[in-house]
Amino acid sequence: MKYLFIVVLLLCNVSAAIIGVKKPNVNVVFIGDSITQGVQLSDPATEAPPATAIAWMRKQKDLGTIEFSNQGHSGYTTLDFLPGGKTFAKVEDAANAFADKNALLVFSVKLGTNDSAIHGPHGAPVSPDNYIQNVKTITDKLLADFPKAIIIFEHPIWYSPNTYNGSMYLQEGLSRLQSYVPKLDSLAGAYAAANPKHVFVGDKKAFDYFEKNHQTELIAENGKQGTFYLHPNKTGAVSLGEFWGKAIERVVKSNF
Repeated sequence: MKYLFIVVLLLCNVSAAIIGVKKPNVNVVFIGDSITQGVQLSDPATEAPPATAIAWMRKQKDLGTIEFSNQGHSGYTTLDFLPGGKTFAKVEDAANAFADKNALLVFSVKLGTNDSAIHGPHGAPVSPDNYIQNVKTITDKLLADFPKAIIIFEHPIWYSPNTYNGSMYLQEGLSRLQSYVPKLDSLAGAYAAANPKHVFVGDKKAFDYFEKNHQTELIAENGKQGTFYLHPNKTGAVSLGEFWGKAIERVVKSNF
Protein backbone atom coordinates (compact mmCIF):
# COMPACT_ATOMS: atom_id res chain seq x y z
CA MET A 1 0.00 0.00 0.00
CA LYS A 2 2.91 2.31 0.77
CA TYR A 3 4.32 1.90 -2.74
CA LEU A 4 0.87 2.33 -4.29
CA PHE A 5 0.45 5.60 -2.42
CA ILE A 6 3.82 6.82 -3.69
CA VAL A 7 2.94 5.91 -7.28
CA VAL A 8 -0.42 7.71 -7.04
CA LEU A 9 1.27 10.77 -5.54
CA LEU A 10 3.84 10.84 -8.32
CA LEU A 11 1.13 10.53 -10.96
CA CYS A 12 -0.78 13.42 -9.38
CA ASN A 13 2.34 15.56 -9.39
CA VAL A 14 3.06 14.70 -13.03
CA SER A 15 -0.54 15.46 -14.00
CA ALA A 16 -0.40 18.80 -12.21
CA ALA A 17 2.83 19.65 -13.99
CA ILE A 18 1.36 18.75 -17.37
CA ILE A 19 -1.71 20.86 -16.70
CA GLY A 20 0.53 23.76 -15.72
CA VAL A 21 2.50 23.50 -18.94
CA LYS A 22 -0.66 23.50 -21.02
CA LYS A 23 -1.96 26.76 -19.59
CA PRO A 24 -1.95 29.10 -22.60
CA ASN A 25 -0.15 32.42 -22.43
CA VAL A 26 -2.19 35.11 -24.18
CA ASN A 27 -1.46 38.50 -25.72
CA VAL A 28 -4.54 40.62 -26.43
CA VAL A 29 -4.84 43.70 -28.64
CA PHE A 30 -8.11 45.56 -28.09
CA ILE A 31 -9.43 47.49 -31.09
CA GLY A 32 -12.22 49.98 -30.53
CA ASP A 33 -13.50 53.49 -29.93
CA SER A 34 -13.88 55.75 -26.88
CA ILE A 35 -15.66 53.01 -24.94
CA THR A 36 -12.63 50.78 -25.38
CA GLN A 37 -10.21 53.64 -24.75
CA GLY A 38 -12.00 54.64 -21.55
CA VAL A 39 -11.61 58.35 -22.22
CA GLN A 40 -14.12 59.46 -19.56
CA LEU A 41 -12.56 57.41 -16.78
CA SER A 42 -10.10 58.94 -14.32
CA ASP A 43 -7.41 56.30 -14.97
CA PRO A 44 -8.05 54.52 -18.31
CA ALA A 45 -4.81 52.53 -17.99
CA THR A 46 -6.33 50.57 -15.10
CA GLU A 47 -10.07 51.31 -15.36
CA ALA A 48 -10.92 51.03 -19.08
CA PRO A 49 -12.71 47.83 -20.16
CA PRO A 50 -9.56 46.24 -21.67
CA ALA A 51 -7.74 46.64 -18.34
CA THR A 52 -10.66 45.23 -16.35
CA ALA A 53 -11.04 42.37 -18.84
CA ILE A 54 -7.40 41.41 -18.36
CA ALA A 55 -7.69 41.79 -14.58
CA TRP A 56 -10.56 39.29 -14.64
CA MET A 57 -8.68 36.91 -16.94
CA ARG A 58 -5.57 36.95 -14.73
CA LYS A 59 -7.68 35.54 -11.90
CA GLN A 60 -8.63 32.47 -13.94
CA LYS A 61 -6.71 29.29 -13.10
CA ASP A 62 -6.87 27.88 -16.62
CA LEU A 63 -4.85 30.70 -18.22
CA GLY A 64 -1.14 31.46 -18.13
CA THR A 65 0.46 34.89 -18.36
CA ILE A 66 -1.64 37.57 -20.06
CA GLU A 67 -0.48 40.85 -21.59
CA PHE A 68 -2.53 43.41 -23.49
CA SER A 69 -2.52 46.62 -25.49
CA ASN A 70 -5.45 49.04 -25.57
CA GLN A 71 -5.79 50.40 -29.12
CA GLY A 72 -9.10 52.14 -28.53
CA HIS A 73 -9.45 55.61 -30.08
CA SER A 74 -12.18 58.11 -29.29
CA GLY A 75 -14.40 58.94 -32.26
CA TYR A 76 -12.93 56.30 -34.57
CA THR A 77 -14.93 54.23 -37.02
CA THR A 78 -14.08 51.13 -39.04
CA LEU A 79 -12.77 53.46 -41.74
CA ASP A 80 -10.11 54.79 -39.38
CA PHE A 81 -8.85 51.24 -38.74
CA LEU A 82 -8.61 50.17 -42.38
CA PRO A 83 -5.23 48.74 -43.46
CA GLY A 84 -2.83 51.26 -44.94
CA GLY A 85 -3.49 53.96 -42.36
CA LYS A 86 -1.50 55.03 -39.31
CA THR A 87 -4.07 53.60 -36.89
CA PHE A 88 -3.89 50.11 -38.38
CA ALA A 89 -0.09 50.34 -38.38
CA LYS A 90 -0.19 51.09 -34.65
CA VAL A 91 -2.39 48.03 -34.09
CA GLU A 92 0.16 45.85 -35.85
CA ASP A 93 3.03 47.51 -33.98
CA ALA A 94 1.25 46.72 -30.72
CA ALA A 95 0.91 43.07 -31.71
CA ASN A 96 4.55 42.84 -32.72
CA ALA A 97 5.74 44.51 -29.51
CA PHE A 98 4.69 41.69 -27.19
CA ALA A 99 7.76 40.03 -25.68
CA ASP A 100 6.28 36.51 -25.64
CA LYS A 101 6.11 35.62 -29.33
CA ASN A 102 4.90 32.10 -28.51
CA ALA A 103 1.80 33.31 -26.69
CA LEU A 104 -1.58 33.08 -28.39
CA LEU A 105 -2.29 36.40 -30.10
CA VAL A 106 -5.87 37.64 -29.81
CA PHE A 107 -7.46 40.70 -31.39
CA SER A 108 -10.64 41.75 -29.58
CA VAL A 109 -12.63 44.04 -31.89
CA LYS A 110 -15.48 46.27 -30.72
CA LEU A 111 -16.33 48.77 -33.45
CA GLY A 112 -19.62 50.16 -34.68
CA THR A 113 -20.80 52.84 -32.26
CA ASN A 114 -19.32 55.74 -34.23
CA ASP A 115 -20.08 54.09 -37.59
CA SER A 116 -23.75 54.13 -36.62
CA ALA A 117 -23.98 57.89 -36.01
CA ILE A 118 -26.16 60.04 -38.26
CA HIS A 119 -23.25 62.43 -38.69
CA GLY A 120 -20.05 63.46 -36.96
CA PRO A 121 -17.48 60.64 -36.95
CA HIS A 122 -15.39 59.76 -40.03
CA GLY A 123 -17.65 58.30 -42.73
CA ALA A 124 -20.79 58.20 -40.60
CA PRO A 125 -23.34 56.99 -41.22
CA VAL A 126 -21.72 53.77 -42.39
CA SER A 127 -24.26 51.44 -44.00
CA PRO A 128 -24.46 47.88 -42.68
CA ASP A 129 -22.97 46.53 -45.92
CA ASN A 130 -20.06 48.97 -45.85
CA TYR A 131 -19.54 48.40 -42.15
CA ILE A 132 -19.21 44.66 -42.53
CA GLN A 133 -16.97 45.03 -45.58
CA ASN A 134 -14.68 47.25 -43.51
CA VAL A 135 -14.59 44.71 -40.70
CA LYS A 136 -13.78 41.98 -43.22
CA THR A 137 -10.97 44.05 -44.75
CA ILE A 138 -9.46 44.62 -41.30
CA THR A 139 -9.82 40.96 -40.39
CA ASP A 140 -8.35 39.68 -43.66
CA LYS A 141 -5.25 41.83 -43.23
CA LEU A 142 -4.75 40.82 -39.61
CA LEU A 143 -5.02 37.15 -40.55
CA ALA A 144 -2.63 37.62 -43.47
CA ASP A 145 -0.03 39.29 -41.24
CA PHE A 146 -0.67 37.14 -38.14
CA PRO A 147 -1.88 33.79 -39.51
CA LYS A 148 -1.88 32.09 -36.10
CA ALA A 149 -3.90 34.84 -34.44
CA ILE A 150 -7.48 34.70 -33.22
CA ILE A 151 -9.92 37.52 -33.89
CA ILE A 152 -12.98 38.04 -31.72
CA PHE A 153 -15.91 40.24 -32.72
CA GLU A 154 -17.50 41.73 -29.59
CA HIS A 155 -21.08 42.89 -30.06
CA PRO A 156 -21.41 46.68 -29.65
CA ILE A 157 -23.17 47.94 -26.54
CA TRP A 158 -26.40 49.92 -26.15
CA TYR A 159 -26.58 53.69 -26.06
CA SER A 160 -29.64 55.82 -25.32
CA PRO A 161 -31.76 56.83 -28.33
CA ASN A 162 -31.35 60.53 -27.50
CA THR A 163 -27.53 60.38 -27.69
CA TYR A 164 -26.36 63.64 -29.25
CA ASN A 165 -23.05 65.21 -28.24
CA GLY A 166 -20.62 66.57 -30.82
CA SER A 167 -22.02 63.84 -33.05
CA MET A 168 -25.65 62.94 -33.69
CA TYR A 169 -26.74 59.34 -32.99
CA LEU A 170 -30.38 59.25 -31.84
CA GLN A 171 -32.76 56.36 -32.53
CA GLU A 172 -31.71 56.17 -36.17
CA GLY A 173 -28.14 55.52 -35.10
CA LEU A 174 -29.12 52.96 -32.47
CA SER A 175 -31.22 51.06 -35.01
CA ARG A 176 -28.31 51.09 -37.45
CA LEU A 177 -25.99 49.82 -34.71
CA GLN A 178 -28.33 46.91 -34.05
CA SER A 179 -28.43 46.10 -37.77
CA TYR A 180 -24.65 45.53 -37.69
CA VAL A 181 -24.93 42.65 -35.21
CA PRO A 182 -26.40 39.89 -37.43
CA LYS A 183 -23.88 40.80 -40.11
CA LEU A 184 -21.03 40.39 -37.61
CA ASP A 185 -22.37 36.98 -36.65
CA SER A 186 -22.71 35.95 -40.31
CA LEU A 187 -19.18 37.12 -41.09
CA ALA A 188 -17.79 35.09 -38.20
CA GLY A 189 -19.72 32.10 -39.50
CA ALA A 190 -18.24 32.52 -42.97
CA TYR A 191 -14.73 32.56 -41.52
CA ALA A 192 -15.53 29.50 -39.42
CA ALA A 193 -16.31 27.62 -42.62
CA ALA A 194 -13.41 28.95 -44.70
CA ASN A 195 -10.71 29.34 -42.04
CA PRO A 196 -11.76 27.44 -38.91
CA LYS A 197 -10.60 28.35 -35.39
CA HIS A 198 -9.49 31.88 -36.19
CA VAL A 199 -12.54 34.18 -36.09
CA PHE A 200 -15.21 34.07 -33.41
CA VAL A 201 -18.14 36.02 -32.03
CA GLY A 202 -17.31 37.13 -28.50
CA ASP A 203 -19.66 38.83 -26.08
CA LYS A 204 -23.37 38.97 -26.91
CA LYS A 205 -24.76 39.99 -23.52
CA ALA A 206 -23.46 43.49 -22.83
CA PHE A 207 -25.95 45.30 -25.10
CA ASP A 208 -29.00 44.15 -23.13
CA TYR A 209 -27.15 44.47 -19.83
CA PHE A 210 -26.36 48.15 -20.32
CA GLU A 211 -29.81 48.92 -21.64
CA LYS A 212 -31.21 47.58 -18.37
CA ASN A 213 -28.53 49.10 -16.14
CA HIS A 214 -27.66 52.34 -17.92
CA GLN A 215 -28.62 54.62 -15.03
CA THR A 216 -26.11 52.97 -12.70
CA GLU A 217 -23.37 51.78 -15.09
CA LEU A 218 -23.25 54.37 -17.88
CA ILE A 219 -22.24 58.01 -17.43
CA ALA A 220 -25.08 60.55 -17.47
CA GLU A 221 -23.92 63.11 -20.04
CA ASN A 222 -25.46 66.44 -21.05
CA GLY A 223 -26.41 66.50 -24.72
CA LYS A 224 -28.37 68.49 -27.25
CA GLN A 225 -31.48 66.37 -26.56
CA GLY A 226 -31.11 66.06 -22.80
CA THR A 227 -29.20 63.63 -20.61
CA PHE A 228 -27.89 60.70 -22.62
CA TYR A 229 -26.05 57.48 -21.81
CA LEU A 230 -23.17 56.18 -23.95
CA HIS A 231 -19.93 55.57 -22.01
CA PRO A 232 -19.48 53.13 -19.12
CA ASN A 233 -18.60 54.62 -15.75
CA LYS A 234 -16.03 52.92 -13.51
CA THR A 235 -18.53 50.26 -12.40
CA GLY A 236 -19.76 49.74 -15.94
CA ALA A 237 -16.21 49.38 -17.23
CA VAL A 238 -15.69 46.54 -14.76
CA SER A 239 -18.88 44.87 -15.99
CA LEU A 240 -17.99 45.31 -19.66
CA GLY A 241 -14.47 44.07 -19.01
CA GLU A 242 -15.85 40.93 -17.43
CA PHE A 243 -18.12 40.32 -20.42
CA TRP A 244 -15.12 40.64 -22.74
CA GLY A 245 -12.83 38.65 -20.47
CA LYS A 246 -15.26 35.75 -20.30
CA ALA A 247 -15.69 35.77 -24.07
CA ILE A 248 -11.93 35.76 -24.68
CA GLU A 249 -11.38 33.01 -22.11
CA ARG A 250 -14.09 30.88 -23.72
CA VAL A 251 -12.52 31.23 -27.16
CA VAL A 252 -9.00 30.56 -25.87
CA LYS A 253 -10.15 27.42 -24.03
CA SER A 254 -11.87 26.15 -27.15
CA ASN A 255 -8.54 26.24 -28.94
CA PHE A 256 -6.53 24.33 -26.33
